[in-house]
Amino acid sequence: MLAVAAVSQSSHDPLSGLEVGERPEPEVPEGWTTVELRAATLNHHDLWSLQGVGLPADRLPMILGCDGAGLDAEGNEVVVHALVGDHNWRGDETFDPKRSTLSERHPGTFAQRVAVPKRNLVPKPASLSFEEAACLPTAWLTAYRMLTTRSGIAPGSALPPGSTVLVQGAGGGVATALVALGSAMGLRMWVTSRDEAKGASAVDQLGADAHFPSGARLPHKVDAVMETVGAATWGHSIRSLRPGGTVVVCGATSGDPSPAEMTRIFFLQLSVIGSTMGTRDELERLLSFLDVTGVRPIVDASYPLADAAGAFAKLHEGDVFGKLALTMG
Repeated sequence: MLAVAAVSQSSHDPLSGLEVGERPEPEVPEGWTTVELRAATLNHHDLWSLQGVGLPADRLPMILGCDGAGLDAEGNEVVVHALVGDHNWRGDETFDPKRSTLSERHPGTFAQRVAVPKRNLVPKPASLSFEEAACLPTAWLTAYRMLTTRSGIAPGSALPPGSTVLVQGAGGGVATALVALGSAMGLRMWVTSRDEAKGASAVDQLGADAHFPSGARLPHKVDAVMETVGAATWGHSIRSLRPGGTVVVCGATSGDPSPAEMTRIFFLQLSVIGSTMGTRDELERLLSFLDVTGVRPIVDASYPLADAAGAFAKLHEGDVFGKLALTMG
């Protein structure tokens, strides 16, 4: 079958390790099934794998891709939940110490077919296209969990409607999902961006209430900050919070921050909350939310699976607003 794999790794030239070609059909252990994929979407996770982050070299070659949607063995339209864990684990699977994301230990979704545990299949609403549905299992699920489970005052609670939320960065998959979802949930969404056009698009296309240059002084303090960038924005995130406010962190694409602003955090009683991916149940609720509200992911561009190198090049350049999709016919 045709697939996109990491065959080597380089921190300086990650795209040199990308190979599009024929790969063996997926093995299907007991309790697993095969999905005939119709669409998949790229994440920075895929670039990190090519750089040697999170994917040991002894697991190469590895078919990349966390997100996918397609048809199950009975022909039902499904979305693939990307977290694979211990089948004996009970409770929130994001806390399973044995969990991994597709393409870390098991071949991923950048292929014509993928094998996954049967419990990882979630019905796709008919109102969503395969490309839209394939945007959800990583970036959009991460954003949904940040807003609904990790951002409130009490554990497992959400911010009340009308709260002001700052999203650092306006163009990435998680950032665009945060703005679109937060706006639909009745939150006042502010974004920062180094790119004026992306900031304006967050207002015009996603429903953000305002956009500001990166690092700008805001009109007033915010209730929560959604942080995906790390070192480049951390100081601004902490300084932008009201006393008792919360910063929810799901990544640090620019590296770990130094200093950590500990003095301001303890004196203002700020909360720093980590958030990673989401559960199957949260993915099911996210799909229902989009089905009911009409909120949709923005697909910046789509590429046939055979042209995946072009999609990776665009992601590597950073010239993306929303998600990049691969289609399988």
